[in-house]
Amino acid sequence: MDLFDYMRETNKKSESPLASRMRPESLDEIVGQEHIIGRDKLLYRAIKADKLGSVLLFGPPGTGKTTIAKVIAHTTNADFEQLNATTAGKKDMEEVVVRAKQNMAAYARKTILFIDEIHRFNKAQQDYLLPFVEDGTIILIGATTENPYFEVNRALLSRSRLFELKPLSSQDIKKLVLRAVADDKKGMGMYHAYIDDNAASFISDIAEGDARTALNAVELGVLTTDPEPDGRIHLTIDVMQECIQKRAIGYDKDGNNHYDTISAFIKSMRGSDPDAAVYYLARMLEAGEDIKFIARRIMICASEDVGNADPMALNVAVSASLAVERVGMPEARILLSQAAVYVASAPKSNASYLAVNAAIAKVKETGNLPIPVYLRDIHYEENASEAAGRGHFAGNGTGYKYAHDYPGHYVEQQYLPDEVKDEHFYNPGTNGYENTIHGYFKKTGRE
Repeated sequence: MDLFDYMRETNKKSESPLASRMRPESLDEIVGQEHIIGRDKLLYRAIKADKLGSVLLFGPPGTGKTTIAKVIAHTTNADFEQLNATTAGKKDMEEVVVRAKQNMAAYARKTILFIDEIHRFNKAQQDYLLPFVEDGTIILIGATTENPYFEVNRALLSRSRLFELKPLSSQDIKKLVLRAVADDKKGMGMYHAYIDDNAASFISDIAEGDARTALNAVELGVLTTDPEPDGRIHLTIDVMQECIQKRAIGYDKDGNNHYDTISAFIKSMRGSDPDAAVYYLARMLEAGEDIKFIARRIMICASEDVGNADPMALNVAVSASLAVERVGMPEARILLSQAAVYVASAPKSNASYLAVNAAIAKVKETGNLPIPVYLRDIHYEENASEAAGRGHFAGNGTGYKYAHDYPGHYVEQQYLPDEVKDEHFYNPGTNGYENTIHGYFKKTGRE
């Protein structure tokens, strides 16, 4: 590295965004993801012992995938190479492989290759990595925001351990925000900034698990806010609202108003009051609540509280959820209003909700009871003797009564295991369409 390269790296570190500067350099600095990076967890122990195998990290943006890779880079004795699949190609990978082979031959030193956005590589590009991951020439760390089971080659998946990163909690993000504001070396401490508790709680909650979003807003607030007479920059909730372009109505330090409002919204729909539902919807929209979050709550209510009393309620809610993602605000307010009003006005039944809860309780109590032989799959194996050797029997399916062969497309038949054959989990009510279901059950003697 010459003087110019050194100066470029130095300036890059000091002038890079706050979210980049605040990346942890050790395992103990990482906030959140304790389910995979806690002290007793496999990934933590593998990194500490510098015995890491190929891994794939997947999860939403801002949850720490690149952070973990950078910590590995600071921890390992292996050479660390980094590529971004949005800009890199096969030629870049070939160059990394050549250097990895040279390092292994000359110094017996391994090479870790971190590929961000690995799902952007096509099948041929991913296939190129397989032999080098297989023979240990490189240790692969892949990061993706997509489901790896759909976006990463199965052969590459089988050679890697999967670790799912989850959205950070608001408490985790608040801890990062406070750290960034106070840090004199990498953070905003040199500006003598101060963030009050309401503002920190608001930005931590509204960031929805994305640390980068919260830190970007904090940096913008510090850099665009004039100091107070005491010489300090005060980051208030008003400043944070401007920085993230979302308003907060009545946010308190514990975020109780946020949870109270969504609770009132759901209970209004459940209680069949469309006026109240629209009112609380309006409060959430004015507060800058995420429209996808609101849509999810409407979908849940449509199934949990309306259910089969009006099966169209779920269709309306799901359609609205898909539509708001395509349309966005401000027009999304109309779609959400239509869905909320429909769900609030629909006849109600929680029979499906109670049914699955009762069934889960029974499964936990009794375990996996034997399925009646005539209900079992008959396609385990083409070869009956091979099937028998695996514990499958050629008699599977024998005695099954095909409902469509009988009058009314119904025939009495036991479907539950013998031990629970008399259980009734789903008990339809008499509201809306469930009254039709109830009548059909009565007609066929299944009350």
